Amino acid sequence: MTTLTPDEMYTFVEARESGARTYANAFGRLLTEGHGARIRDGHGREYLDCLAAAGTLALGHNHPEVLDKVGEYLASGQVQQALDLTTPAKYEYLQALYARLPGTMADTFKTQFCGPAGTDATEAAIKLFKIATGRRTVISFHGAYHGMTAGALALTGNLGAKESVPSLMPDVHHLPYPYDYRCPFGIGGEAGIQAGLTYIERLLTDPESGITRPAAVFVEAVQGEGGVIPAPAAWLRGLREITARLDIPLVLDEIQAGFGRTGTMWAFEESGIEPDAVLVSKAAGGGFPLSLLLYHGKYDAWAPGAHAGTFRGNQIALVAGLAAMRVTESERLIEKAAAKGKLIASLLGRLAAGHPEIGQVRGRGLMWGIEIVNPEGPADHLGTLPADGARAKRVKRACLDHGLLLESGGRHGAVLRLLPPLVITDEEIHEMAAALEKALIDCA
Repeated sequence: MTTLTPDEMYTFVEARESGARTYANAFGRLLTEGHGARIRDGHGREYLDCLAAAGTLALGHNHPEVLDKVGEYLASGQVQQALDLTTPAKYEYLQALYARLPGTMADTFKTQFCGPAGTDATEAAIKLFKIATGRRTVISFHGAYHGMTAGALALTGNLGAKESVPSLMPDVHHLPYPYDYRCPFGIGGEAGIQAGLTYIERLLTDPESGITRPAAVFVEAVQGEGGVIPAPAAWLRGLREITARLDIPLVLDEIQAGFGRTGTMWAFEESGIEPDAVLVSKAAGGGFPLSLLLYHGKYDAWAPGAHAGTFRGNQIALVAGLAAMRVTESERLIEKAAAKGKLIASLLGRLAAGHPEIGQVRGRGLMWGIEIVNPEGPADHLGTLPADGARAKRVKRACLDHGLLLESGGRHGAVLRLLPPLVITDEEIHEMAAALEKALIDCA
């Protein structure tokens, strides 16, 4: 056992980790314990965790039923890792996952188990659809986040992580996403949605657009890192209609928004569409590393070994993920997430009414963003105020002082992001809103 204090352990690690650290810098202390929606630091201070490992911990920390199943598996003598070999754990996981696919997807979709991080699911999809279509161009959207490996980073909208990289995957084009508060067309509302769809269709059918027919279009039904921006259902339906008519595969990135977070199993379900592929990770493994690419079988152009990785199909994650799906269903956590989302909307709406530094509150289920603005800055012709990333950073820090852990993102880092576990209680949601209000007052 170490005799170092919590602060000494933190300092030791800090001095040896790379400059790429992010969450650790914001938290600034040793994390020692977690149960449900609560975590504790090395000094015994408790926090309400509304980050949940960026949405990975759908059932919160150390859910007893998940831990029991993992413990049973480890004691059973079954294989610890299996590359892509077939095991009972893989069979049971896939059976449960396919039962939760909407529409005709369970009858038509194939599965590619990827490396343990969601970014590898993105890489697999890029590779697969380029092979299957014989095309090289890929479409993404402003504000997108699809991972940090080379291809995935090329699809990501945030310039901060890209500007210092000398070369990224070519033939990637970013189109406007329906961000109503800061409408890319300066219109807003239904007119902005229709303008966006018209732009996409014209671009993809214009022989002088300069963009060759894409191998795939990648999109998030709710942008996460981009600032928690839900795509209107009508826009997603329009995008699906355009891509289907033009024979362009549509890939839905559900890595952060999937598995019940938005009040439906998959965030795209609200629109009623069926995509050609779905990227899955984070909550998929019940808190353990797992990522998958689900795709329509007509695109199954892989040759054996065309996409591989030692830890694809992580057995422990398959067991934990199956347990998490069963708990989510037995405790009706998806339906409860939808109801809790209404409570959060009400509480955050009240906060916004009394705090002009809140430009917009948006989200679904248990995925919410609070855009912080400069209330004294010049508004544009739509009445939108300038983003205030510096104030958002101060509010985030003040939230920590009041026992609330959350993250920020979006344009200029001005969006406070809430990703609490699905097991958060109504009482804890009220506690979250109270801590937010205190932090806003502190930073007024």
